[in-house]
Amino acid sequence: MVMTMAQAPELTVVYQDDDLLVLDKPTGLLSVPGRGLDKQDCLSRRAQALYPDALVVHRLDMATSGLMLFARSPVAQRALSLAFAERRITKRYVAMVVGHLATPAQEWGVIDLPIGADWHQRPLRKIDHQLGKASVTRWRVLGSGPDQRATRLELEPETGRSHQLRVHLLALGHPILGDALYGSPEVQVMATRLMLHASSLAFKHPVSKQPLQFASPVDF
Repeated sequence: MVMTMAQAPELTVVYQDDDLLVLDKPTGLLSVPGRGLDKQDCLSRRAQALYPDALVVHRLDMATSGLMLFARSPVAQRALSLAFAERRITKRYVAMVVGHLATPAQEWGVIDLPIGADWHQRPLRKIDHQLGKASVTRWRVLGSGPDQRATRLELEPETGRSHQLRVHLLALGHPILGDALYGSPEVQVMATRLMLHASSLAFKHPVSKQPLQFASPVDF
C-alpha cells in the first residue's frame, strides 16, 4: 500500500507506527548532527523532538532530499539495518543530470564501478578499481529537461556507498545538476540545489512483515 503525507511542525511525517517512522527530508538539512554548534539542526534531532524513541537506520546526504526511515525501538533498528545490509529494502531516486542519455536497450542500464575514498580530497569519493568497494547502480530514463540540456533519471542503488549516485553519474559523464561537491562550476550553476531526491522506499515491516511502499513527490 502507498502511504500519504501528513505535516508535523518542522517535520514532514510520511508514516508512523509503534515500530518505525518515514520522514521526508528537505534539501540542505543534515541527516544527523555534524561537528560544530552550527551543525546541530538535523532530521534526527527534529524527529526525536516529536518522537523521543526515534533511531537512525540510514542517512541521506545533506544536499539530497526525500524519504528517510527511522526505527522506534532497538529491535526494529536491528531488523531494518539488517534489511538494508541484505538489500531487502528497495530505494529509488530521481535525478536531473547534465546532457542527453538515450534509453538503454533493456530499459534499465547498470553502472558497476567500485568506489573508494579520495584521500587527497576528503570527504570526496572516487572510482577506485584497486581499493574500492563493489558498487552497483541501476538507472533508467524518465524524460528530458525543459531545455534539452539535461535528462531526468530514475536511479536504484543496489549497494549503499557514500555519494554512490553522485560518483557513478559523474563517471558516466553525466553529473547531477547543482552538485557542489562533484560538479564543475558550470554544472553547479545549472541548478540552485542538488537535483537528487529519494522518491520511494519499499520493504517489509520489521514486526508485522507486511509489505510497505512509500512515495515522495519530486519538486524539480
